[in-house]
Amino acid sequence: MVYPDTFEGFQIEDTKKWSEFKKLEFKPKPFGDRDIDIKIVWHPSSLTMECTDSSQDACGVCGSDVHTITGGWGEVPLPICVGHEVIGKAIKVGDKVSTVKVGDRVGVGAQIAACLECKQCRSDNENYCPKQIDTYGAPYPDGTISQGGYASHIRAHEYFTFPIPDNISTEMAAPMMCAGLTTFSPLVRAKAGPGKKIAILGIGGLGHFGVLWANALGAETYAISHSPDKKKDALALGAKEFICTNEEKWAEPWAFTFDFILNCADMTHTFNLTEYMSTLAVNGEFHNVGLPDEPLPKMMAQDFAPNGSKIGGSHIGSRPEMLQMLKLASEKNIKPIIQTLDISEAGCKEAVEKVKVNDVRYRFTLTNYDKAFPGRE
Repeated sequence: MVYPDTFEGFQIEDTKKWSEFKKLEFKPKPFGDRDIDIKIVWHPSSLTMECTDSSQDACGVCGSDVHTITGGWGEVPLPICVGHEVIGKAIKVGDKVSTVKVGDRVGVGAQIAACLECKQCRSDNENYCPKQIDTYGAPYPDGTISQGGYASHIRAHEYFTFPIPDNISTEMAAPMMCAGLTTFSPLVRAKAGPGKKIAILGIGGLGHFGVLWANALGAETYAISHSPDKKKDALALGAKEFICTNEEKWAEPWAFTFDFILNCADMTHTFNLTEYMSTLAVNGEFHNVGLPDEPLPKMMAQDFAPNGSKIGGSHIGSRPEMLQMLKLASEKNIKPIIQTLDISEAGCKEAVEKVKVNDVRYRFTLTNYDKAFPGRE
């Protein structure tokens, strides 16, 4: 069987063999009247961008992919095809689709469906819908398990399918679909901009986006990291200053400074959180988007009292925020730091194994899908 009856993807069959990918067929959910079928493939508009290869197809490799296939975030339905930073070409649209036409270059992020009727959905908070469906590893109402973008195609609801501006290259756009939105949304909701002091903690796949966005939004932006070798990149990305937490009493000069700390690290369970909280201005927030496998460190209620600080977190972002982010990236020529790998069993293995040990600067994008899936419609 072939498209449209089945898609093909690089899947994991055992979390104990989490980097052993096999190319397998899987059946997508039934096609709905607001659905879009996307062939994950290079689009001719990429010719106008700074691409080095005329076969740019893309799905970004996210830390979530690794947490999922290793079982770090809990049990997962197997086999599973991960990947939720998808860029491709719309090849089929449902009868009621109004925002995308066949041939458009579009992106899909970490959410692929929601009820679109509840209070959350009606207030542009569909990313908190109780009935939301993740792009991979989640059941549709008919029992079909969603499968992600390490695949020949993906089927997505139009509300979670986003037109990509022509001047953003495919391989750059891919990691914006999850890492980009995950960091952009909380910054916008925190009203990051002129007059605000924003610190980005953890300069990696998420954190380097955080620095880019905070700076682009006009905030006074600081980078916090335990790795002094990240200083050069952090300053080049737009940070005003670099703060190294490996230095003794590093937090003392920064007491009562930051309106908002965006924590992009996934090693928070190893942190002395009271040190970080001490750098917040009165009523400042320590906001988590890095999601480690381990629980947060133990804290006392009185740890929040000295500056009236708070701790929170968020889940990706909304459609309006995605569109706002892509507009900002287009207008300000925002370019994340990425590396590309050809999608294949070996390419997927290399990508997830390197992401697992943070051996990437700073996001991987899987490309050259036509080579892996020849003869696709």
